[in-house]
Amino acid sequence: MKRKARFVIVGSGWRASYYLRIAKNLPDFFEVAAVLCRRAEKAEALSKEWGIYATSSVSECIDMKPDFVVVAVSKNSGNQVALEWLDRGFFVLAETPAALNFEAIEKLKKLSPEKKSRLIVAEQYRLYPENTAIIRLLESDLLGPVSALNISLAHEYHAASLIRAFMKIPAGMKFFVRAKSYEFPTVETLSRYESFKDGRIANKKRTVASFEFQNGKVAFYDFDSEQYRSPIRKNSLKIQGLRGEIIDRKVYYLDEKNEGKESEIVIERRKVHRKTENPNFKEFDEIKKITFEGKNLYEAPFGLCGLSQDETAIALLMQKTYDYSLARDFCKHPYPLEEAIQDAYMAIMMQSGQL
Repeated sequence: MKRKARFVIVGSGWRASYYLRIAKNLPDFFEVAAVLCRRAEKAEALSKEWGIYATSSVSECIDMKPDFVVVAVSKNSGNQVALEWLDRGFFVLAETPAALNFEAIEKLKKLSPEKKSRLIVAEQYRLYPENTAIIRLLESDLLGPVSALNISLAHEYHAASLIRAFMKIPAGMKFFVRAKSYEFPTVETLSRYESFKDGRIANKKRTVASFEFQNGKVAFYDFDSEQYRSPIRKNSLKIQGLRGEIIDRKVYYLDEKNEGKESEIVIERRKVHRKTENPNFKEFDEIKKITFEGKNLYEAPFGLCGLSQDETAIALLMQKTYDYSLARDFCKHPYPLEEAIQDAYMAIMMQSGQL
């Protein structure tokens, strides 16, 4: 029987906590060997909170010889810290983005083939249950070739990854982008750590952009900075193909007789409640199964284990990273570096290509 994956987490913030929750909920699959913190005081507090080993010693973590190292530090430090752990000879699962600027992208491009193979960027959005189901439905060719989409699901590099997955845009394809950002007053409702009921108002950023790809396909991007958490800013998706379109969960298409049909992507879910003070994790839906006209598009890879869509996607990426670390010659790379570089490049160009 294959043993569970042992990993070290570098970082102790918001994103690091996702990996801790996953390991707690899936103890047969994952084991946290240690969490590396910058300060001994933080390590001690984290150890008490989670019941895991935490340290401020890099050498201790190296000596543990984990199967892979999760780099979950700040965006500004992520690229450099990931390279440091690659230099130490480890497989690295690095939080997004792969890079924040062209200089960092060039560093990644110059890595040796061996280091490139050991770097996995944690782009999990394609592995979200709902996104997985949509990708599989598109692969069935029900809609025919996809030519255009409107996406308001995720920001910047995450959106770039989804755009390319939904439209089958390969890494490296040339594109032209137009973009503009606005600020609008919005009632704040929820941050990463607390909810607001006092009606406070703040200016929030909204970015709209259009991507025109070399093969003629077009993507329209629209995302609000409040969208991930606010109950008054909702996600939306429209994908248009030769023979039909998807609008959120509704599917409109032509059958074999070229007669118009309407159907719906069906999601089986259950409500999960957690004992936590953080409103983001107190209650959420866990997805069990997704079908379309009786055909299975998605089934929970770990069974029902109390994980959100985001956590499920990350857990699946962790499992793929572990399998790849054991048998690179027989396993597909979880997310090739050229893909992650393209996501980062599209995000940078969207920011710099503002009209």
